[in-house]
Amino acid sequence: MLSLSKHGIAQPVRLLDLGRKPYREVWELQHQLHAAVAAGEEQDTWIVVEHEPVITLGRNAKEQHVLLPRGLLEARGVDVVEIERGGDVTYHGPGQVVVYPIRKLERFREIVPLVRTLEGAVIDMCAEFGVTAERWKEHAGVWVGKNQICAIGLAVQGMTSLHGIALNACTDLTYDRLITPCGLPDRGITSLSKETSREVSVSEAKTALLAALANTFEIEFRSVDKKQVL
Repeated sequence: MLSLSKHGIAQPVRLLDLGRKPYREVWELQHQLHAAVAAGEEQDTWIVVEHEPVITLGRNAKEQHVLLPRGLLEARGVDVVEIERGGDVTYHGPGQVVVYPIRKLERFREIVPLVRTLEGAVIDMCAEFGVTAERWKEHAGVWVGKNQICAIGLAVQGMTSLHGIALNACTDLTYDRLITPCGLPDRGITSLSKETSREVSVSEAKTALLAALANTFEIEFRSVDKKQVL
């Protein structure tokens, strides 16, 4: 997947496509890669993955935004994990395309532009599906009207990013019965499938999202396997 830009040939970046994996396994891998990238021992690496059902609680999460008791969630096969990213409560599960950019930043002021660039790539990708999406200045993420189609939550440690974005492709949108998504009771959730009135598979959405990210960030994704990155 080659992306050309106004600056010429795009910069090669490693892409690790994990398929469908439990959250905790990928969270541990993120930390390992983050440590290596932050130390300058590894190149920037992007992870793309589809998760088993999980609720993640960011640094600003409020317990009341998890709407069911932990025991009931566990019985339903939904894991709950407290993590170091910003933001409130988020759900990941089948039907989502999740992307974690593990990138070394040169300056602290690059953090907000990183979030805005991720949003911009998702907005461009949605347009390819005929879906008009936009930013909302009060909260990171991408929205179709008042409904969130892509959540964004990052952490930056050692001037290196981890965590990332979760795009709803064909997600079961009843997950708002489990949580108050992002702690915003007056906002809803949506998906590419809902907005296009057809089934948009994870594979189709992933291909389109990675192309938009490559174009927006002026990079070329080069697929690697787990043995090549650690």
